[in-house]
Amino acid sequence: MKKSLQQIAEWLTIENQSFPETIVTGVSIDTRTITKGDLFIPFRGEAVNGHRFVEQAFEKGAAASLWMIDEPNPPAHLPLIFVEDPELALQKMAECYRNEHQATFIGITGSNGKTSSKDILAGALSPYFKVQKTIGNFNNQLGLPITILQLDEDTEVSVLEMGMSGFGEIEFLTNLARPHYAIITNIGEAHMQDLGSREGIAKAKFEIVKGLSEEGILFYDGDEPLLQNLVAKTPHLKTQAFGFSQELNLAASQIKATAQGSSFHVEGLIQGDFFISVLGEHQVKNTLSAMLVSKSLGLTDEQIREALKKVVLTDMRMQLVPVGDLLFINDAYNAAPTSMHAAIQFVEQTTIRNEKWLVLGDMLELGNEEKKMHEGIAGHIHPEEISYVCLYGPRMKWLYNKLQETFDAEHLVYSENEYAPIIEKIQSHATNESILLVKGSRGMKLEKIIHSIELA
Repeated sequence: MKKSLQQIAEWLTIENQSFPETIVTGVSIDTRTITKGDLFIPFRGEAVNGHRFVEQAFEKGAAASLWMIDEPNPPAHLPLIFVEDPELALQKMAECYRNEHQATFIGITGSNGKTSSKDILAGALSPYFKVQKTIGNFNNQLGLPITILQLDEDTEVSVLEMGMSGFGEIEFLTNLARPHYAIITNIGEAHMQDLGSREGIAKAKFEIVKGLSEEGILFYDGDEPLLQNLVAKTPHLKTQAFGFSQELNLAASQIKATAQGSSFHVEGLIQGDFFISVLGEHQVKNTLSAMLVSKSLGLTDEQIREALKKVVLTDMRMQLVPVGDLLFINDAYNAAPTSMHAAIQFVEQTTIRNEKWLVLGDMLELGNEEKKMHEGIAGHIHPEEISYVCLYGPRMKWLYNKLQETFDAEHLVYSENEYAPIIEKIQSHATNESILLVKGSRGMKLEKIIHSIELA
């Protein structure tokens, strides 16, 4: 983005203010990450007032700053744009820049796999287009506008992750981004406490179609009945379904895992054998949506095949981490029952190594169903396939109680709030034949277990 303060003022319909010929090349809400040319946006909260950091933002290279009209003592010597509400101003600027931009916009939502799908899609397109994607978890009412305003003017494809915790949030984001293509990765159980049921979650995710352009296409998990029903109730919608059922627009089969990644076969709008350097059937399904979007953007099957070989995911998504003789699968970024079951299934089926460990942490934000859902994991863990189970967090006590029926004390470890017992078990019993899945919700920070063993 390269806009003068006067142009930004016009976006915000601001009158009776004069501005120097200052050029803004981005936006920032945090002085710790500000870069030269940014417009600083201060928020006033209960604990912190961002206006206190405006002068510091300029010291670090900010070109200009917003300032709330009712905030006293604006620095007279700095270029400021006075607004009533910085958050609304940020969103309005993003809307205006989006309206001017010529990129193809792609929105991605879903209970699990949003970030992986974003990374795979961006990786598949990057050899052929200039692509920018959501960085980190900038996927909410503040993060998505910032992502849009950080787009270079010559960006050809923008891949936008859209997160939510309640109804109406995806609708707001999709109406702001107005995507040409939309992806719903799946429907799980995350945010059950806010949305009440999987039906509620599906309805909230499906809001993404409300901002979809008239000629746009929704790509969705065709194995999910809840999405099938919503699509059937929206007959005008252009859709393509992906998954494992052979009647879908793109179906994967013959999935094989190696220490390098996953090979698989597809039938439908794309034909043939493919490979990604990512583990897990659920990641293959995430890849299918990227393949369909790539095909819609004009790439050939061979171009897609070659690009997928080089895809790299954000850390802590089924990431293979060798530590000495041990081999970890770091999937510790997040967890919900659907993704937990998928990861456990992968470990049970893999032939990469023979001795299989599960290191599992609490699944958060499951509401009234959390006890049932933690206990339910027991049905997916088979003692004939899994050698050791290590559980961490107060909610995992429910699973621990269940697994005591099938695992003896030597092969089952539980710790409510300390990593040490789990680390000690791994260090004393895991070998060069061991593969260890580490998975839990973000708040459990299970990657610390891997880091501690790396440093030992």
